[in-house]
Amino acid sequence: METMSKFKLMIILSLCLVVRLTQARDVQYCDKKAEYGVEVKGVEISPDPVARGKTATFSIAAATDNAISGGKLVIDVSYFGWHIHSETHDLCEETSCPVSVGDFVVSHSQILPGFTPPGSYSLKMKMLDGNKKELTCIAFDFDIGFASSVTDS
Repeated sequence: METMSKFKLMIILSLCLVVRLTQARDVQYCDKKAEYGVEVKGVEISPDPVARGKTATFSIAAATDNAISGGKLVIDVSYFGWHIHSETHDLCEETSCPVSVGDFVVSHSQILPGFTPPGSYSLKMKMLDGNKKELTCIAFDFDIGFASSVTDS
């Protein structure tokens, strides 16, 4: 059971976002009618598809009209449509705080374990301010490939 918890933690941490940008993702807002305080411009993933046993980097480019002093990122991950994990991160651990008015990037890199199942994953991310007000909510899909550090030199 502990191995499964570590696996889920590694998946979530790896999904949280990038510094090095490669290919943009199709991002959907959770509520198309909402007027979010943070506009998401895109999500980029490196490598794409994500490789098991190697560093995966996710980056969310965004913009805000109001400074953000802190908050949380609430992340839900699904594998082939099945919810597998939820996790909350301190916003200031994923970007520089306070976030100034204008463009900013939320990013995270993590090595996925070699036993991570390949396939299609979906990620839903809510950004909340310090008062738990929802600043944005997005969803996007990504793939984890069959490559691993065991087979690569």
